[in-house]
Amino acid sequence: MDYRDTAEETEYREELTRWLAANVPARRAEPLDDEEAAQERIAWHRKLYEGGYIGQSWPVEWGGKGLGPTMDAILNEENGNAEAPGLPPMVGYIVRSLMMFGNDEQRERFIRSSLSGEIQWCQGFSEPGAGSDLAALTTKAVRDGDEWVINGHKMWTSFGQWADWCMVLARTDPEAPPHKGISAFLVDMKAPGITLSEIVVASGSPETSEVFYDDVRVPAANLIGQEGDGWKIAMTTVAYERGPSDIGMISALRKQLAHLEAQAKASGLADDPAVRRKLALAHVREEQVRLVALEQLSSRATGKPVGEEGSIAKMLQTEASQELAHLAMGLNGAAVITGEAADVTADYFQTRPMSVYGGSSQIQRNIISSRMLGMPRS
Repeated sequence: MDYRDTAEETEYREELTRWLAANVPARRAEPLDDEEAAQERIAWHRKLYEGGYIGQSWPVEWGGKGLGPTMDAILNEENGNAEAPGLPPMVGYIVRSLMMFGNDEQRERFIRSSLSGEIQWCQGFSEPGAGSDLAALTTKAVRDGDEWVINGHKMWTSFGQWADWCMVLARTDPEAPPHKGISAFLVDMKAPGITLSEIVVASGSPETSEVFYDDVRVPAANLIGQEGDGWKIAMTTVAYERGPSDIGMISALRKQLAHLEAQAKASGLADDPAVRRKLALAHVREEQVRLVALEQLSSRATGKPVGEEGSIAKMLQTEASQELAHLAMGLNGAAVITGEAADVTADYFQTRPMSVYGGSSQIQRNIISSRMLGMPRS
């Protein structure tokens, strides 16, 4: 299979590269705090939209360009190469699910304003007792006239502190089988009854949060799809979340590996056969991620819907990121303990939860073995 750019893609990549060179904000010498980083990311989202680079594969009527998914992948890749602020991944999967399952009024209200960056999103799926086993969720939604009343507790709500809206899963039929009694709602994060508490993770960053829903009233018009469609909507959302849409990670891995190679050469550690083997393995891991992402992207470009194959990309991305972070710890030695390499230590801890979020690695292996390979569960 030929993964080289077409003439159209080459022209687009060159134009984008020039635009990024002129517009990527200058990097500050000192690290940004979480509030600054979030606001920089939101501002960059809006800047990209104004430049015509958000939603390349989205329909024109919703603010996109109507091009193939390869153009979005090129944007992700070159954005990473330029070391620009991160792109808004939730637009790529939450709003895509809304486009697929929402009604005309919901699409009109949310899609264009989400692509432009006017609306920021978070995802209310996981709970204290329902992480990888999402069907065990206990957050409830009860119909009361023209409203639904939601009560429950969500965990690991990334970007919740800065989000305007949340896609929330809640159980609407307690008598139905676990996978069938769930519905999906569009919830205003400023609605009365919502309490958000930041969670400081091991890296020291409050990047995620827990959210409490106490008699939160949601208009009936904010139900996505039909009552009981929640599981189908959730599986579509996580399929896009796990898949190659975040191909920007490839360029991030490549840059991190290049930095580690330069560090190993400068310190003389590159002469150590053990270090050389680890660097070579990191190259192999990065290439695995790249080729699998391109294969899945090529499949999407032919019109094939996203499916279970996203679990493969998710596992490979997790392993590559964690191994690179572990290698960085080894190259920096005692500096990761003394605090001289605090950024390396923070990055290491940042990669540990990758084995869990978006579905744990164990869940991904189960999906691959049972749904893709047809292996028995016993």
